Amino acid sequence: MTKEVWTIEELVALTENVQEKEIEYNGKTLPLQWCELSEAEEPKMDIDPKDENASDQYQSMAKLRILAMIEKANEKNPDGANLEASSWESIPMTLKYTIMNTVMGLGDNNPNLLED
Repeated sequence: MTKEVWTIEELVALTENVQEKEIEYNGKTLPLQWCELSEAEEPKMDIDPKDENASDQYQSMAKLRILAMIEKANEKNPDGANLEASSWESIPMTLKYTIMNTVMGLGDNNPNLLED
């Protein structure tokens, strides 16, 4: 069996392609879209791992990253946008966990990104 090998062009293209998935939440479906980020697009934070608030800072970083991924997809595909940064603070936390796990490719059976 031959292994497939990524080309640099294919990897770069991943940051330009809108990914879509429907997630189920409380018996209804929520369409979701996001784009991978390049290093230049990644949110930046200076976090000292020895700081007693480092865990909170990592949680904030994860939230910023997810929102950047969703906003990038919304800019590329405005017709598919149904979740925006402005509504993020208003949606239920359990839905946020599901969205974050989906976007980060963790699936339903993995730990939440926001758990301590």
